[in-house]
Amino acid sequence: MANSGHRGRPGAVRKHARKGSTTGSGGHRRRRLEGKGPTPKAEDRTYHPAYKRKQEREEAERKAQGPKLKASLHTPAGYELICGRNPVYEAVQAGMPYARVFVLSAAVYDERLADIIRAAMEAEVRVIEVSRTELDLMTEGQVHQGIAIEVPPYEYVTCQDLVERGQRSGRDGLIVALDSVTDPHNLGAVMRSAAAFGADGVLIPERRAAGVSATVWKVSAGAAARLPVARETNLVRCLRDLQQAGYFVVGLAGDGQSSLPQADLADMPLVLVTGSEGAGLSRLVRQTCDLVVAIPIDGQTESLNASVAAGIALYQIDQVRNRYAGQ
Repeated sequence: MANSGHRGRPGAVRKHARKGSTTGSGGHRRRRLEGKGPTPKAEDRTYHPAYKRKQEREEAERKAQGPKLKASLHTPAGYELICGRNPVYEAVQAGMPYARVFVLSAAVYDERLADIIRAAMEAEVRVIEVSRTELDLMTEGQVHQGIAIEVPPYEYVTCQDLVERGQRSGRDGLIVALDSVTDPHNLGAVMRSAAAFGADGVLIPERRAAGVSATVWKVSAGAAARLPVARETNLVRCLRDLQQAGYFVVGLAGDGQSSLPQADLADMPLVLVTGSEGAGLSRLVRQTCDLVVAIPIDGQTESLNASVAAGIALYQIDQVRNRYAGQ
């Protein structure tokens, strides 16, 4: 009997479509369509020639910058380094506070440096051995002679402290005031002269003037550890306060009213005021002075350096006072 329909015929089987939910792709096709983001720059693709050129450029920049200092050798904010055999030795001998000592291994055989290291160890100050390259970087190329000490920020006093120091000395007070002297070398040299001729301290303004720094410590040759420095906001007001306290304020200027040797400065508390390197005494400071004197010099010489002028004046005052005391 013959089969009805398509039964028994190869390939004639009817296929029915499934109905209902089916398993999806899980989002794979959608993510593939989204892509992989923007194309990286040529210099960021490791296989690209631009990447190699970038690496070479960065390496050249690192070499140009030179070696970097270890974090442990960086000086904290506000601290400074004093370097060199004599400046360091004088600072330590004068009792100046310091936080760390940095020394080359070969430098310990120097007798003076050995004394510094012994003093540091007795004071329980950390001594750190460094390489020459490291010390060069730390001192920014200064002549360090294998030794440097790390000193805390300088502690200024007040103008009243200088007055009281003069009263305790049992003699007429002597204060050196600097009007806008911006060169730290001049400040250091003035401090050295002031200490040598018995001044009670140095007075400087807060703004537009050099402060006590590592350079000043070095130039002062240890005087910065012995001689106090007062830093006041308003120099003119401070000079007036000193006048009220009985001080006679004497300014130095090339066109002074009288000659320094002719001025009678023997038996009174004095404030000696030196002006800036270029402009000299400012208008208000000059008006505040009780007397403005000049140092006689050769006519072919225009003026004297601020620290030189202060040193000469201090010597003259010291000589006059000594003669007066001997009478």
